[in-house]
Amino acid sequence: MIDSDLIISKAEELIRRASPEGRAAARRRRERRKQRAVRMMRRMFLLTLAILVAAVAWGLIIGPIGGTGVMAVALGIVLSWVGTILFTAEPEARAEQLPQVPLKALPNRTEQWLDTQRPALPAPANRLIDQIGVRLDGLAPCVQHLDEREPAAMEVRRLVGEELPELVRGYQRVPQQLRRQGPDAQLVEGLRVVESELARMTQQLASGDLDKLATQGKYLELKYRGAEE
Repeated sequence: MIDSDLIISKAEELIRRASPEGRAAARRRRERRKQRAVRMMRRMFLLTLAILVAAVAWGLIIGPIGGTGVMAVALGIVLSWVGTILFTAEPEARAEQLPQVPLKALPNRTEQWLDTQRPALPAPANRLIDQIGVRLDGLAPCVQHLDEREPAAMEVRRLVGEELPELVRGYQRVPQQLRRQGPDAQLVEGLRVVESELARMTQQLASGDLDKLATQGKYLELKYRGAEE
């Protein structure tokens, strides 16, 4: 028997990937993977070079390293590569850790966390997550020189590190069979508000209007406790 919901979901996913926001999100994911690979290769090269230089220096100063020394050098190179691979791997982003992430890294970490939540969200929400990803990508340069103690920084952290993750997690706490009775629409509407708020924040940060951002008071109440009840 054909599952019509699955077919619709697959069709919506294809449409989302074909959208400009979906392509931009895929491009950012590729760029992040490429940057991690470059960092890993650079560290592996430097560690290998250091081990070989140390082996040559040992041979010149102390004496030939012999067969055992060659094996030790080879083992050291392999172990350094394994360690580099393990320590270069980016840790999984967790919602409960986002409030403690440095502000400079918060937009990117939140976007990475959102990407991991896609399978548990309805298709319309995934399209909005693509748009939010674009907004977070634009917000990231604006917070690089923002003092963590400034009220404007607190507002960014509240929206990006607390309210947005809580909106998604609140939806996920609703039992599956009850989500189509209202929570789906509430999640989509909440994500739409987040996207517009991120656009406003980015514009005000880019223009240097920090006081307006800090005092505007347009906080989002995205808890949707009613949906959970």
